[in-house]
Amino acid sequence: MAGVALGCTAAAGAQVLPPPVVPTLPQTTGVTMGVPVLTPAQEGELARLIARDEVAQGLKDREPALASLTGPALVQAALDHARAVRSGRLDTADFQTDWAMRPQPFDPLPSLRAAVAQNRLASWVAALPPPYAGYDTLVAGLARYRKIQAAGGWGTIGAGSELKLGGRGPQVAALRKRLAAEDSEVSASGDMFDASLLDAVRRAQRRYGLNPAGQVGAQTIASLNVPVGERIKQIKANMERWRWLPTQLEKDRIQVNIAAAVLTVFDGDQPVTSMKAVTGRPGDETPMLTSTIHSIVLNPPWNVPSSIADKELWPKERANPGYLRRNGFRVIDTGNGGKRLQQASERSALGRFKFDFDNPFAVYLHDTPAQSGFAKFDRLASHGCVRLEKPEDLARLLLRTTPQWPDTQIDATLASGKTVRAQVANPVKVYLLYWTAFATPNGTMSFREDPYKWDGVLANKIAARSDKMQVAAR
Repeated sequence: MAGVALGCTAAAGAQVLPPPVVPTLPQTTGVTMGVPVLTPAQEGELARLIARDEVAQGLKDREPALASLTGPALVQAALDHARAVRSGRLDTADFQTDWAMRPQPFDPLPSLRAAVAQNRLASWVAALPPPYAGYDTLVAGLARYRKIQAAGGWGTIGAGSELKLGGRGPQVAALRKRLAAEDSEVSASGDMFDASLLDAVRRAQRRYGLNPAGQVGAQTIASLNVPVGERIKQIKANMERWRWLPTQLEKDRIQVNIAAAVLTVFDGDQPVTSMKAVTGRPGDETPMLTSTIHSIVLNPPWNVPSSIADKELWPKERANPGYLRRNGFRVIDTGNGGKRLQQASERSALGRFKFDFDNPFAVYLHDTPAQSGFAKFDRLASHGCVRLEKPEDLARLLLRTTPQWPDTQIDATLASGKTVRAQVANPVKVYLLYWTAFATPNGTMSFREDPYKWDGVLANKIAARSDKMQVAAR
């Protein structure tokens, strides 16, 4: 997507090709050689297991009729289900360019053969989903929100002057009922806005990524009024994206949630530290990708992309001569009659740290002198790169195993103002991910807006792929 590279530039040598797209669905109908032969009892068990798991994994909203399937047809249904649960339902042509993550190839037939031979079909089905706590909490969240939907969901609430501490009336009663649908600590009865309801409003605002001030304003009401069916769709979309991750995540890794604008450092499945980030605004989307941080540039200059220079900086110079010089920009002759802009390291929009990792979008993590952006709760404001709240902490953490870069050397280099690239002795995997629904270990669901509308795009692509598969199977 053209918008991705607007605000980020890297050396040409750092460019790499996008990951190859691997087929995750069978290319032809029918089952390959070596089809396991199931006993009648195994056929019945497998049909029940698959039908139930289709619902649990969010592939279907009600159990499909599989009881009539036997022999190769049932095996084919089981293999199709296994591929969908393990590596998703998209195929080669379905991935957008800026969805630069690809599920690993997966052939479920060998493990199904072994499960049939050892009579452990239940274990086989249970082992299919992505093996991550983050995915497991979404499975639990999906079941919970389906129960809320089956019980009638929740009603909408309107604005009202009584929606504040000490207020009383029908709108407060409606607010209580709405909050109680998701929050077991809230009493659904009563029409008084007391201190306990204020706490519940703040908890809801944190779940939705809003300012937890307790004021029931337009944003809070809008988030509360999203129908439960839409929240279920969000959960399903995020479960699908989990299936694109490798089956084994690196013990030490960095994950950026683009939608929530948060960076987290992990040790295994446990977060070690986290910080606020600023990610790409709609139109300048931060891409989903996986790569490896191999070096950190201290005191980096900013080589301004021509798109930003042409749209933003050159017009400012024409309107206010001397603007570029006053803001630390150098005009560099490209040698072919053109000019480009570079902002010196002491004034650089990249701050004092730039974290490099190979990717085809020329995006990176970086510092910023504009710290005020981190105080906002809506932090999708960059041209595609990821600005960090505490880049120095991250840099020291990544360089702690690099003997040439003790804290004293980092301090001296920063003080010198010279641009220096520090190679990381132990490169660290980095994942830029798009999570609009996620849960805590205790099952509390959090939701974010779908700023890039990728949840809806993904749902449409899955539906279109399903239609094509059904046509091909006729």
